[in-house]
Amino acid sequence: RIGSKVNVKLDLVKDRIPKPLVEKISKDPRGKVLGYKMTDGRGGIGFVLELSDGTKNWFFSDEISSR
Repeated sequence: RIGSKVNVKLDLVKDRIPKPLVEKISKDPRGKVLGYKMTDGRGGIGFVLELSDGTKNWFFSDEISSR
């Protein structure tokens, strides 16, 4: 849900994201859901998160968990 507080599961994303983002998430995995993102033509949905430092990134639904 938009506005939900979530944690990024670092072990599931570290192979697909840049090293600086891995380091940022390893220090603080918390984020807030800002919106949804269609990830492919088959109906995959991801989430746009605002991380604790204010940056925005998107993640697949299985890469985040509720706090």
